[in-house]
Amino acid sequence: MAQAPSHHTRPLDGAGMALVVLLCVCWGFNQPAIKLAIAEIPPLIQCAIRSSLATLIVAAWAAMRGIPLTARDGTLVAGLAAGALFGIEFILIYRGLLYTTASRAVLFIYLAPFFVVIGARWFMPGDRFGPMQWTGLILSFLGMVIAFGLPTPAADPRQILGDLMMVGAAAAWAATTLVIKASALNKISGEKTLLYQLVVSVPMVTAAAFVFGERVTAMPGPVALGSLVYQTLVVSFTFAAWFVLIVRYSAGRLSAFTFLTPLFGVAAGHLVLGEPLTPAFALAVVLVAAGLVLVNRPR
Repeated sequence: MAQAPSHHTRPLDGAGMALVVLLCVCWGFNQPAIKLAIAEIPPLIQCAIRSSLATLIVAAWAAMRGIPLTARDGTLVAGLAAGALFGIEFILIYRGLLYTTASRAVLFIYLAPFFVVIGARWFMPGDRFGPMQWTGLILSFLGMVIAFGLPTPAADPRQILGDLMMVGAAAAWAATTLVIKASALNKISGEKTLLYQLVVSVPMVTAAAFVFGERVTAMPGPVALGSLVYQTLVVSFTFAAWFVLIVRYSAGRLSAFTFLTPLFGVAAGHLVLGEPLTPAFALAVVLVAAGLVLVNRPR
C-alpha cells in the first residue's frame, strides 16, 4: 500500500483549498485598497500603521483566548528571523514599486512559489515536487505571464534595481514560509507567529518610511481611512490563517495557490477602480486553475 502523505506535506483538502482561496481574495482586494489610500498615506506609512494597530488587536485577541506569548518555548530565534524577513519583504515591495512597473513587479514577486519548492528540497526533504507538480507550477506561472505580459528588457537602470528588489521580496517571502515550516514555529499558534512578524517588522518599516522621507501632510479622508481599516482588520488577520495552513499542508503546494492573488487583484481593480479586463485574463484564469489541479494531485 502507498504510504499516506504526512501531516506536514499532504496536498490541500477541500477545507484547505477553500480557506487559501478566501485568503487570496482578501489579498487581491488589498492591492486596490492600498492604491485608494496611497495619495494621502504613503505606502510604508500605511504598512506601519496597519501593522501597529494589528499588533494591539492580535495581542488582545491572544490574551482573551489564553494563548501564551512568552518566548520560553524555543521559538524566539526563529520568530525574530521570520519577523525580519517579513519586514524586508514589504520594504522591498513598496520601495521597488517606485522603480519598476506594477506588472513587472507581480511576475517577479510570484517567483516565490518556485523558491519555496526549491528550498523545500533542502529544508523539508519529504515535501518535494515530482514532474506533475512542477508542470502544474509552471503552467500556473504561464497563466500569470499571459495575464500581465512578459517583461521587456529594462530600458532604465533603475528599473533593473526595482526588478531585483521584487526578486529579493519573493526570496524573503519564500524564506519566511520555509522558516515557519521547518522550525519550532510550526508548533505554536498562528496568532503568536503573526505577532513575531508584526512586532519585528513594525520598527523596520517605520524606520524605512523615515529614511525615505515619507510624510502624511494632511488628515486622510474617509476612503483612505477605510482602506486602513480593511488592511488592519481583514488583511492582517489573514496572515495568521496563512501560518496555520503552512504548518498543516505542503508548503510548495500551498504557495502555488498564491498565483490566484494577482488574478483576484485584477478582478478587484475592475470592480473597485473600474480597470478593464482583457480576454487574456480569462485564459490566464484557466491556466492557473489547471496548474493548481496538477500541483495538488497526489504523487
